[in-house]
Amino acid sequence: MPNPKGSPDNLEPIQRKGEEPMTTTISFRATEKMKEEVKAQDDPPEFCREAIQKALDEKKGK
Repeated sequence: MPNPKGSPDNLEPIQRKGEEPMTTTISFRATEKMKEEVKAQDDPPEFCREAIQKALDEKKGK
């Protein structure tokens, strides 16, 4: 009988495309409209990571 909780392979974290592992989370407040617009993206987590990285790069360039 198969394990109803899945195989041990399912317990491994998803590997990202980038060099650095994603090991932490960030939580922040946003308006309901912002939340809906982000959730409407094809890949909301990647969209947020790219937006934050773009803002950090721009700030670093100043």
